[in-house]
Amino acid sequence: MNSINRRSILMAGLGVAGVGALAACTSNSGSTPALVNPSGSAVAAAEKKRTSTGKVHNVTLTAAPDMLDLGGGVMAKSWAFSGQAPGKELRVSVGDTLAAELSNQLPNKTTTSVHWHGIALRSDMDGVPPVTQPAVRAGSNFTYRFIADAPGTYFFHPHVGVQLDRGLYAPLIVEDPKEPLSYDDEWVIVLDDWVDGVTGTPDEVFAELRQGMGGMDMDDDASSSSGHEGHDMGNMEGMGMGDDSASPSASSSSGDTSMKFMLMGAESDLLGGDAGDVKYPYHLVNGRVPADPDVYQGKPGKRVRLRIINAGGDTAYRVALGGHKLTITHTDGFPVEHQQVDALLISMGERYDVLVTLGDGVFPLVALAEGKDTTGMALIRTGSGSAPSATVRPKELEGKILTASQLRAADDVRLPSKKADRVHRIELTGSMGKYNWAINGKAFDMDDPAANPLTIEEGQRVQLDFVNTTEMWHPMHLHGHTYQLGTSGPRKDTTIVLPKKKLSVVFDADNPGQWMLHCHNAYHGEAGMVALVAYRA
Repeated sequence: MNSINRRSILMAGLGVAGVGALAACTSNSGSTPALVNPSGSAVAAAEKKRTSTGKVHNVTLTAAPDMLDLGGGVMAKSWAFSGQAPGKELRVSVGDTLAAELSNQLPNKTTTSVHWHGIALRSDMDGVPPVTQPAVRAGSNFTYRFIADAPGTYFFHPHVGVQLDRGLYAPLIVEDPKEPLSYDDEWVIVLDDWVDGVTGTPDEVFAELRQGMGGMDMDDDASSSSGHEGHDMGNMEGMGMGDDSASPSASSSSGDTSMKFMLMGAESDLLGGDAGDVKYPYHLVNGRVPADPDVYQGKPGKRVRLRIINAGGDTAYRVALGGHKLTITHTDGFPVEHQQVDALLISMGERYDVLVTLGDGVFPLVALAEGKDTTGMALIRTGSGSAPSATVRPKELEGKILTASQLRAADDVRLPSKKADRVHRIELTGSMGKYNWAINGKAFDMDDPAANPLTIEEGQRVQLDFVNTTEMWHPMHLHGHTYQLGTSGPRKDTTIVLPKKKLSVVFDADNPGQWMLHCHNAYHGEAGMVALVAYRA
């Protein structure tokens, strides 16, 4: 499929031309304005303004094929950093410099990169071929070097093809030496939906999704008999398309309409209807299946900070800890006014920090795949007792749930009220029928990434009006910045935009360069739901 390669948001082969070629194409006279070069003087000047401790953390990230043990006898042939998924956590302090050398040992001339998700770093270290760097060739190395100047919970992953849905990801924690929260310990929790090396590969998933729904009349104007805004696929079981609980070894053989990877019938009121596209055999917490879970050992009465990261490709999770309340303190690295909940909803690319005071016993930390009726699980053990079953559903999952739009930014990070200098309408378009996801009706074209940039200027207050015209929800992620939801909502870099809804966010243009804005559903983004937000030179 040439169209896959041509429109890939992260396509490696197109990266070999390098950033210089992109800079040249964006400085021509004519309709396309001159844009800030990701390696130019404006970027260097912004980096000099960042406060540095002078401490450098040197690490090597070796991306290579490996056979991963997911627990319970489940093995997956995938790719990972240094043989484990999630990869080893990186932890630095505010103002420290991270020097991370990526060693690409992937097979068959596979190129890759590392994107530092949520970090407001210098543009040429953002890891997006070919916009900010050439893709890193197999057998080659590339060193990412930047100052981490904002505390919070982040993670890193490739920005090439659908590599996000393999095992190449790991947490990045930036600690605050003046941490205002009081707690005894912390536990980093990484959620992931897993297909690679079990029922197929992400590339095979995408190839199937790109076929769309064919002649099955499921475009944007399809009606829904379920009352949801998504598509009602509940009557598809007889067509070989409705079983989302098939065993990991199952494959479809029901004729031309059968689908091995496409998920039908996933519905969620929280997500406004259709919950997801992909049938995953496993949902992992810290790289483990529920039958053989990761276990946190603690003591009753201790206060623990949970840093929860959704590294998945197509799944939002409803997360709860059996027998406990969660106090939300941060989202996407930035503090919010504390709210106590029973459960939280976290989409792909989002992060939430919560505080919990541990009880005495054994408690399930459950990640319900929203709308997909299956779970991932880990355990907290503080005392005696037997572990709950792998399919346990604590009552907290049906309790009080807050979404990001109901949170408020903490006073010290709330943006001052100001009229927007630049407003961009970001219309989210496309359908499952044709799998033609796009922004403003046009799939992003990596042959000419700066053809239609959303331009901004340094110092401006920028407003993005997300208008979702589709029947599906989209987690929209902006690189290099955090935006604020509305006038007083939380500061975030990834947020859910519900179907048929509008959501406005604002940010200050204080990090010059060229930045991707895209749906963090790996397959929607790869299909073309991407735009370039670029500073004028």
